[in-house]
Amino acid sequence: MRMIDLIERKKRGGALSEKEIRYFIKGFTSGEIPDYQAAALLMAICFMGMTDQEIAWMTDAMACSGDRVDLSSIPGIKVDKHSTGGIGDKTTLILAPLVAACGVPVAKMSGRGLGYTGGTVDKLEAIPGFCTEMDQEAFLETVKKIGVCVVGQSGNLAPADKKLYALRDVTATVDSIPLIAASVMSKKIAAGADAIVLDVKCGSGAFMKTAQDASHLAREMVAIGRACGRRMAAVITNMDVPLGHCIGNGLEVAEAIAVLKGEGPDDLREVCLALASQMLSLARKGSPEDCRTMAKKALDSGAALEKFRQMCIAQKGDHTILERPQSLYEKAAVYELAAPQDGWIRQMDAEACGRASMLLGAGRETKDSAIDPAAGIVLCRKTGEAVRKGEVLARLYTNHPDRLEQARRILLESYAFAAEKPDDIPLIYDVILEK
Repeated sequence: MRMIDLIERKKRGGALSEKEIRYFIKGFTSGEIPDYQAAALLMAICFMGMTDQEIAWMTDAMACSGDRVDLSSIPGIKVDKHSTGGIGDKTTLILAPLVAACGVPVAKMSGRGLGYTGGTVDKLEAIPGFCTEMDQEAFLETVKKIGVCVVGQSGNLAPADKKLYALRDVTATVDSIPLIAASVMSKKIAAGADAIVLDVKCGSGAFMKTAQDASHLAREMVAIGRACGRRMAAVITNMDVPLGHCIGNGLEVAEAIAVLKGEGPDDLREVCLALASQMLSLARKGSPEDCRTMAKKALDSGAALEKFRQMCIAQKGDHTILERPQSLYEKAAVYELAAPQDGWIRQMDAEACGRASMLLGAGRETKDSAIDPAAGIVLCRKTGEAVRKGEVLARLYTNHPDRLEQARRILLESYAFAAEKPDDIPLIYDVILEK
């Protein structure tokens, strides 16, 4: 078998066999296939695409390239959730304890962020003492004991994806939907869950800018998961506007706690209920409608908050933050951004909001950058709301006053104003279920 033959066939729109795809993934991961041939095949895939079967084979080959997590010792159907990423996306902090409080075990491995705000692991580590590194035995035992554990990705999970993504990043082949789908799903399959719910973001603060592209990606990933024997659902959610009011690690933890207390912003609560209903339904707890009612009850009764407390204690985090969540960000200096005019907020650039928060210290400019858990932004006004000149649009939290002016300028430029109220935009565009 020769790589040049695979490149030639894919360049002309042909399909690769399972044997050929496994040859490519194994050879590239081991270093036997050079970068330049791998890059040529990736570019051919970008132009010519892949069949659903090809994507499923590639996903499985990537998932099999390293360690696989075995969750079989945990009773019940294990459900995972993956978000394609967005600004202010703290849903895992709410969903993991919420779904566990409804009797479905959540054994979740999450990642860190590079750029903008941190990932789920960075947010959890804003809680003093919270441990996101565990060996597999302790991880499994925690889930068996309290029903939930969220840790960082460990071991050698899907090394083929890590190596391929690094090559895609420098060869302009990141934006291929088949390659994105295989990348995401290889890690999810390797993580061992029986069922997976995907939160596919679309809009200015997401990788997929349109609902059409997000739907295409979601359908590809649902098809891959089903081909690999997983129960699947996807929810396409809006990321033209940051989710919730808070951007930044400690601030987002505080906002998640507010939702777990039955409070918090309506948009964040609604997205979490939509995702939880699908997670519980895939775990055979009932119809999505019945499961939404179950999830809402767990929020309103305090059961989800209690499960979050148990998770903090089990992972050595300071659970007293539930009583004083402001302790997570009160050490930062606070600055206000005033509205420059009367009017309605017509739209926001969510990605620009993320860039501003990164400058304040809430995200990483390079992989070695340190995150300040107290840094970030609280949005006091968002798209569709009316403002008067001089009213507070946002509060900026930072320990880097030298970056404040640039962050304020970027944040202000993210707002667009109009004389009339803009049309409402949907929060949830679509729900894609397995057939």
